[in-house]
Amino acid sequence: MRRFVVLAATWFGTGFSPVASGTVGTLGAIPFYLILARMPLWLYLATLVPFFFFACWAAGRAEALFGEHDSGKIVIDEVIGYLVTMAAVPPAPRYVVAGFFLFRFFDIVKVPPARFFDRQVHNGYGVVLDDVVAGLYACAVLHLLTRWL
Repeated sequence: MRRFVVLAATWFGTGFSPVASGTVGTLGAIPFYLILARMPLWLYLATLVPFFFFACWAAGRAEALFGEHDSGKIVIDEVIGYLVTMAAVPPAPRYVVAGFFLFRFFDIVKVPPARFFDRQVHNGYGVVLDDVVAGLYACAVLHLLTRWL
């Protein structure tokens, strides 16, 4: 079970990147998004719900294994955040790239209430919820951009 948790939480090892593990983890989310993007929107969104709970579980278990809150090795939160960012967005390369940069921006900046979840919630939910909020902000901006461009 330990290996499974580490594999999931580090998103197949991308979290072990010595530099910018969150960015590398987000890059690792792109192939998963491209698979999910083929689904009807209702199924895409329905898939995000159990994946959210799975990510919270994996992040919480990994925190205990790694012995640190929101370890940089845990990047499954970036995966769910990127998937939220890309909800109802066409899988065209320009949107995939724009979504990547927008999500990374909002994930780093931690616009409230993301900062609250990051600092005040101390379990797998806290690890994941700030990225979901960042994903919601990035999704909103990305949808505005897709309408204007």
